[in-house]
Amino acid sequence: MATSTTKTESADIGDYLKVAACTAVILQSVLTLALKQPFSTTDQWIIGLSYNAVKFTAPAFIFGILFTTTRTTYPSQLSAYPHYLKRQWSALFIPSLFWTTIYLLGMPQLQQGTPFHSVKTFAWQFVNGNAAPHLWYNTMMLQFILLMPLFWWLARIATNPDWVKLILLMTLIGCALWVTFYDVTVWHGPHQRSWYLFDRFNLSFMGYAILGTLVARFSKPLAHKLACHRWLLRLSWCVLFGLTTAMLIYAGLPIHLNITSYIQPAMIGYDLVTIGLVVSLANNQIHRHARSVPVIHWLAIYAYRAYLANIFWLQLIWALGGRWLSVAPLPVIVSCYLVTWGCSFASAYGLHRLVQLF
Repeated sequence: MATSTTKTESADIGDYLKVAACTAVILQSVLTLALKQPFSTTDQWIIGLSYNAVKFTAPAFIFGILFTTTRTTYPSQLSAYPHYLKRQWSALFIPSLFWTTIYLLGMPQLQQGTPFHSVKTFAWQFVNGNAAPHLWYNTMMLQFILLMPLFWWLARIATNPDWVKLILLMTLIGCALWVTFYDVTVWHGPHQRSWYLFDRFNLSFMGYAILGTLVARFSKPLAHKLACHRWLLRLSWCVLFGLTTAMLIYAGLPIHLNITSYIQPAMIGYDLVTIGLVVSLANNQIHRHARSVPVIHWLAIYAYRAYLANIFWLQLIWALGGRWLSVAPLPVIVSCYLVTWGCSFASAYGLHRLVQLF
């Protein structure tokens, strides 16, 4: 994703996180669509476990955006905000407006919640993330772009370990209070349906934004710590994935992919550990100057636009190949996923080049 004024054009761990998140969210889209069909018990469990394994997308996107933006714009002041917004308008907001319009007018059947029936409800569906199943991510992510001066200030005051510890402690307390509030009033409370927009409110993902900002400021010492504790990270991933799997199994059949929420302690822990593993991998690849680094950097430029386009391509591809699902479920799912991924990135690049011609 684009940032304001770039210091370098080299790859960073934010690129790896954005590509991993985009790749995973496309798989989530395919699995969600596939599970609407009747499946055997074995296939249902495979789909459910696969979905749980890649349920780190929204936190990884936020972490990656804040990491890259902080790395490339530090130490920006409020005076840089208009220029920053101007760059984000073309890089993020215009693609968002374009694809949201495509979904609402060209594929209105994809709407979540109550479909639009007037100019007012059209505008509401346009901004609330209900235009397509994946656009709630977009509503949530764009809030952090608008809040970027807050994170610039945070990066400037995080000048020593004591300040960082204080910020982390306040973040932990704030997240614990928010998760408790969400669990009591929304997830297991009386407002599960009426307050569903809280799952795309910036406070629900604020912790990842703060961590992405801080990691950008202290990435070198963190890289060393992650390298020293990589086995602990892997063990923690297995334990937390097992815990989220147990929650899925406890819910029983048929599989419901929304049985776990991003705003639950087990899933938060799983997302953080997964981000840690991606960061560790990225640091290793960048340090070794691996051949994958320029490829990941190139893909990261188009990851946001590919994410926006993925449901559009999936609908077309599924219409052509979905009828074979009953014959070979898993090969069809894998094939639809790979073709959707390719078309999403190809269209992102193609549209970008097309815009440059005008």
